[in-house]
Amino acid sequence: MTDKLADHAKGQGQWIFGLHAVQAVLKTSANKVRQLKVLRGREDQRLQKILAMAERQGLSVERVMRSDLDDLADGSHQGVAALCDDAEVQDEHFLYELLDQSEETPFLLILDGITDPHNLGACLRSADAAGVQAVIVPKDNSVGLTPVVQKVASGAAENVPLVVVTNLARTLRKLQARGLWIIGAAGEAEQLVYNTDLKGPVALVMGAEEKGLRRLTREYCDLLVKLPMAGVVSSLNVSVATGICLFEAVRQRR
Repeated sequence: MTDKLADHAKGQGQWIFGLHAVQAVLKTSANKVRQLKVLRGREDQRLQKILAMAERQGLSVERVMRSDLDDLADGSHQGVAALCDDAEVQDEHFLYELLDQSEETPFLLILDGITDPHNLGACLRSADAAGVQAVIVPKDNSVGLTPVVQKVASGAAENVPLVVVTNLARTLRKLQARGLWIIGAAGEAEQLVYNTDLKGPVALVMGAEEKGLRRLTREYCDLLVKLPMAGVVSSLNVSVATGICLFEAVRQRR
């Protein structure tokens, strides 16, 4: 990590990169953008849209060499990067206030130990598309809102609250006390998600990429469900499985 990147990692902002991610920040949180860098010589229509948004927001744009962007981005930057205030995460108090104030039937996603930023980003994207009110993750053994997460999420990270809790089991108990049905996904479950009533107050719990749900998390679930697997693979990628389960709930709730 360069000295510049190390400084930003210490709370002085972070670089968001990629066309979709930067466009989403400009659309929803332009006030958080401190710098905007684009590839010198690139003039295609997709970049022009970002430049037009920046102009409307009164943001200056710096044209830089590809090597400069390569130094900033942990992955494909697509010719654009924005230095933004550190991404916001929420706590339990925010979650309970959200539930108290919302007139909608609670629909939450809980991710138990997702450490791959690509998976978290994809889960956030699916959660946003499905209308999930908040995504909950434990403080330990979970990836945060990194630039890669925000790039993969394609704007969802700015729209769906990410709630970080210190004790996931305690949070599950409190959600149950509020009338939410805690439904965990596990390959060894007997009941299919398609045969499960997901229309009421629901918190869907998905496990880590390799280990699945932790024992204590599993014990606090009211019900375990699974997806039908017809092939030779034993499980799906967690972000794929999350999308399927979320949209089964969407189908039922409509």
